[in-house]
Amino acid sequence: MEWLVEYGLLGLALASFLAATILPLSSELVLSALLIAGENPTTLIVIATIANVAGSVVNYVVGRWGADTILQKWFHLTPQQTSNAESKFNRYGKWSLLFAWVPIIGDPLTFIAGILKVKFSLFLLLVTIGKFSRYWLVAQAILASQS
Repeated sequence: MEWLVEYGLLGLALASFLAATILPLSSELVLSALLIAGENPTTLIVIATIANVAGSVVNYVVGRWGADTILQKWFHLTPQQTSNAESKFNRYGKWSLLFAWVPIIGDPLTFIAGILKVKFSLFLLLVTIGKFSRYWLVAQAILASQS
């Protein structure tokens, strides 16, 4: 993770993008390190949000157009397992996309949104609000701890 910090804004963008996929990365650590190093908080929050949302869009697109291949051939999920995931998503509604930033559940939420063909503009709005809010709160906590 340290090498991502060495790349500055590009490292943050890469970490944020990859963290939105199934890779277990923590973009918050890179964001925090760059904040502590004195980088502009607004710039960092915007870059992290855009890159992280872009990663979620990849999940959405894969869910929308590649779900059958991925779920059945790669992950060996049965139609029943897929149906259960869809039911849970539908139970909590599209508003659950505000929590697309949450570790472990966030990435599958964006993937399932693609499978269920959630309106893309709504997907983009909710995911962006949630991810921006998370980065903003992380930045505020780091900056407050430095005061």
